[in-house]
Amino acid sequence: MARDWPQAGLAPPEAALASYAERLTRDPASCHGDPSSLQGLRDQGFSDRAINDVVQICAYFNYINRIADGLGLEPEPWIDDLGRAREP
Repeated sequence: MARDWPQAGLAPPEAALASYAERLTRDPASCHGDPSSLQGLRDQGFSDRAINDVVQICAYFNYINRIADGLGLEPEPWIDDLGRAREP
């Protein structure tokens, strides 16, 4: 899922969520002033509170990754390329 979420066979609500998170990550300006970007999540049953949570979590991860990239930090040796703990 981390490398190709569209091929993961997600249910429509989860696919809408992943699509929005990808859009917010790759092209955040495209989300500004576009009511349809949030309406797609509402149409899948997400409340405004859930959408707020999604945006906050996505923004936080993008923020912290930019800090790590900007400072040239290397992942801990126990973390693999997908951000998961390596097998011992």
